[in-house]
Amino acid sequence: MPPVEGRGRHDGSWAEHVAARAHAALIDELETFPKPGLVSPVDSGSHDDMDAETLRRSAASLRPFFADLAVAGGQGATMAELRSIGIRAEAAMMRATGGINAHRGAIFSLGLICAAAGVIGRTPVPAETYAETVAARWGAAIAGMPASPVSHGGRVVRRYGVGGASAEAVAGFPTIRAIGLPALRLGRGRAPGDPEAARVDCFFALLAVVDDTNLLHRGGVDGLVAARAEASAFTEAGGVGTPGWRDRAIAVHRAFVAARLSPGGCADLLAATLLLDALGATSHA
Repeated sequence: MPPVEGRGRHDGSWAEHVAARAHAALIDELETFPKPGLVSPVDSGSHDDMDAETLRRSAASLRPFFADLAVAGGQGATMAELRSIGIRAEAAMMRATGGINAHRGAIFSLGLICAAAGVIGRTPVPAETYAETVAARWGAAIAGMPASPVSHGGRVVRRYGVGGASAEAVAGFPTIRAIGLPALRLGRGRAPGDPEAARVDCFFALLAVVDDTNLLHRGGVDGLVAARAEASAFTEAGGVGTPGWRDRAIAVHRAFVAARLSPGGCADLLAATLLLDALGATSHA
């Protein structure tokens, strides 16, 4: 579908609103527990180099760049122009974290969604439209970008032939539209009044289907298959809608930590799902 042309596309207050939602999505992702193998305020999961405070500093450093990306989107920026902002955001993240890559994947995915929000402006649209606008505006340019030869994700894409974050963006985040957003909404119905539980449900639903490049990097194909099987078992048993769900999810988390598995790609997709959901809700407010 063609991108939506919205009202107030150069509105700085809208850009700040979008950036606030992106920052909140990163914090909500961080504060979700249990997310097998990942950092939360409870523990550092499978990571020895970062903790919750590291991710908080990283998220705070990125907020102004999310606003810049929204403004750039509203001004018709090319992918090269968005990438330039993303590179500056990554440098700020590295300064804030002492050189730790806390949110590189999130800069890419959430940054593109922020740029799409700049294109759309304050026009009320469904959450899915922001994702589709990414594909319509920048999908072809993203598809033409080679996988990084130095990043973990880029090497995994080359080795295993999986699409990774770039393929998601090129296609307008189909996994979020088909799995993430429906699972988040289902989780809210399963656990009314418990937004953290809904986020856990969403995370496990994503983990069950995603070819997570960080899992492939750490655990190879066997690690990915085992992780997805654990997530599938959790969701097929009813997820957070069943008694004792938290204990079962914590058991999966501990197993991931023991195996040093960390589904960072799914963490980025959860944050992107939360951002799209928030934009879809607030654009109708």
